Amino acid sequence: MQWMQSFCQQLPQLCRPVTPAGLTHPHWVLWSNDCAAMLEMGPPDKDWLAVFSGNVRLPEAHYYAQAYAGHQFGGYTPTLGDGRAILLGELTDHQARPWDVALKGAGRTPFSRHGDGRAVLRSTIREFLGSEALHHLGIPTTRALAVIGSDTPVQRETLESGAICVRLARSHIRFGHFEYLTHTARDLTGLTQLVDFTIARYFPQHQGNYAGWFAHVVQLTARMIAHWQAAGFIHGVLNTDNMSILGDTLDFGPFAFMDSYRPAAVANLSDHEGRYRFEHQPGIGLWNLQRLADALAPLIPEADLQDGLAGYQAALEQHYLMLMRQRLGLLPLVTSGDSSAADAKDMVLIGALLQHLARFGLDYHLSLRGCCQVRGADLSALEQVLAPTPEQRTPELQHWLGMYRQRLSGITDIAQWQRDRKRANPIYLLRNYLAQQAISAAEQGDMTPVQQLYQLLRHPFDEQPQMAQYARRPPAWGEELYCSCSS
Repeated sequence: MQWMQSFCQQLPQLCRPVTPAGLTHPHWVLWSNDCAAMLEMGPPDKDWLAVFSGNVRLPEAHYYAQAYAGHQFGGYTPTLGDGRAILLGELTDHQARPWDVALKGAGRTPFSRHGDGRAVLRSTIREFLGSEALHHLGIPTTRALAVIGSDTPVQRETLESGAICVRLARSHIRFGHFEYLTHTARDLTGLTQLVDFTIARYFPQHQGNYAGWFAHVVQLTARMIAHWQAAGFIHGVLNTDNMSILGDTLDFGPFAFMDSYRPAAVANLSDHEGRYRFEHQPGIGLWNLQRLADALAPLIPEADLQDGLAGYQAALEQHYLMLMRQRLGLLPLVTSGDSSAADAKDMVLIGALLQHLARFGLDYHLSLRGCCQVRGADLSALEQVLAPTPEQRTPELQHWLGMYRQRLSGITDIAQWQRDRKRANPIYLLRNYLAQQAISAAEQGDMTPVQQLYQLLRHPFDEQPQMAQYARRPPAWGEELYCSCSS
């Protein structure tokens, strides 16, 4: 196993050396065998526990915090940086791909401001479960290797136990890095070095082509947000410093998977104006890309930046349509030319279903999972899912069922179609109430529920009859259970 320090070696102006503050009496809470195997690390032994708890410093690792800026809730903050994350460097996986390894919650950094740089058990568990849940749903995301608990006291609203989440990322480079070099440091040389490094490491096909690289970043961002919209995922804090240059979901604070379908759902209790609510995420993605374009303006002509941004909406809609067609089982339409008319019809079909879910507060995921019960032209089981009470059997729903039945008329192998729907519609989601139940048990010293939930989320599409309680709609107390920025 070899640690690399490419980022620090080539971009020292964005790195600050840090010494982690270790945890007292550390213990394993969660460990991802999947990530460990990817990095060829072996089991979670006492040596890794000492390193990842910050108690033993690896001489070959670097230990640094990154400097960046960002637009937070629409306003520019010139200096942010890693306030409670310490990067050790990069490890390569079994395919020779580099992964940043970061200790989130390992103590103060030069960017902690008035904070203690610590994380607590509940926030580290949420980050671990959230990132791994998205990964196993097929959504671009950072990963999590482990959560380490301790008896280190950390003061929040009450006295809590300190913990560390070991985060893995293909890159921690954010939109905010480019903003920092352009607007805060006013370092054009550094900006050029960062762009060159990013392209050489992650986008070698765009070597020497800044405009092509930016257009690619736009496409990756659109793809990520399309995944969120199709999965009913609300990020909660879509500041530019939380936007990955690779289009990976980054920074899990007050995120949520929707229960009842509500376009105006807000995952962040601190977002009083609803800036980052679910229906705003596509627009915020474009707004953030525009801020990235502003930061890259010294290097890329305005016309090229606008051309790149112009591809966002079409990419978002096409990827979203593809994902929703998979969820609903809409077979590709054979067209004699332009497919836009067929795409528009399917978007109308999808939109009409979502309007019905929103009108009656139906569960988003259970409703879509109901498509697995379709038996050819027999939609009675699906109708029962979408209209469990008489007043929900509206003329609009009957019209929609008719359109849907007609759209499915080309299915020849219904058994295979049903299997495909089960692979596109998860039965197990990281609903906030499930996370809260597991966290509450962990805070009382019982790690079994959180470990069981994690194992379930590794196989979100596979029915497990003995786990039926995890597939139900939330109880009244757990519906719309959202978090603040402190998770």
